Amino acid sequence: HEDARPEGSWPHIDERFLEGRRRHIIEEYNKIKVLHDKSATVLVVGAGFIGVEWVTELQHFFPKLKLTIIDFLPQPLGPLPANAAKYCEAYMRRAGIKQFYNTKYDANSSDFWSSIELPDRPDKEYVCIGVKASNYFMPKDTLSEKGPGGGGWILMDMNLSVKTRDGKLWGTDDKGYPRIFAVGDCNYSCVDEPGKKPDDWPIPPIPKISYPGEEMCTVACTNIEKIDKMVFEGKTKTRCGGTLQIANMHWPWGA
Repeated sequence: HEDARPEGSWPHIDERFLEGRRRHIIEEYNKIKVLHDKSATVLVVGAGFIGVEWVTELQHFFPKLKLTIIDFLPQPLGPLPANAAKYCEAYMRRAGIKQFYNTKYDANSSDFWSSIELPDRPDKEYVCIGVKASNYFMPKDTLSEKGPGGGGWILMDMNLSVKTRDGKLWGTDDKGYPRIFAVGDCNYSCVDEPGKKPDDWPIPPIPKISYPGEEMCTVACTNIEKIDKMVFEGKTKTRCGGTLQIANMHWPWGA
């Protein structure tokens, strides 16, 4: 962590601790308050879940800000049904948030800034696109060498337990059962198989959004309970008489 902090955008804050999170929130609030008091222009790049939530929160709590949001896709909130996206688009329009879609972010292009009606550039930009791994606390041999943002995602097997690059389980108990699981954004989001296309992998790439993360948590927590029953209670059967065994991850709803 000490090696990673200097690479961040706020190296003076240690967000591993509650006090660090609190200080960051207060800092950001005070910066936005200054922008609000002068009715500054703000651009949010990316109209996914994070971008839309952020721009609407800014509008609600800092109504003097002049807000713009853009996205490369033809509508906001790409994973949502079309009607839900239209609802959000209409809400932002009523709130006075300028929206530009089918628009690629290009900070070095004057044509880009003119196309979104900010020829003099905004006072503040928030870039809410792409993903970056923050798994600095894990050993390197448990992290992927590839993947979104250049890799660094926690490798997992079919039941979401952490594994190493050579396929061995990492963090097992004295009986060989996995005890550390990776769920949600932190993991590699797939289990690949050499020689096969991604769609044919044991677990194809899963989008890094909230719905699959919730289902991963359900599978991992269920496996923890099952392992505890097998190890500490000596159980071998489920309540319905089936064999008690660790569950594999399924293709999640909402992905």
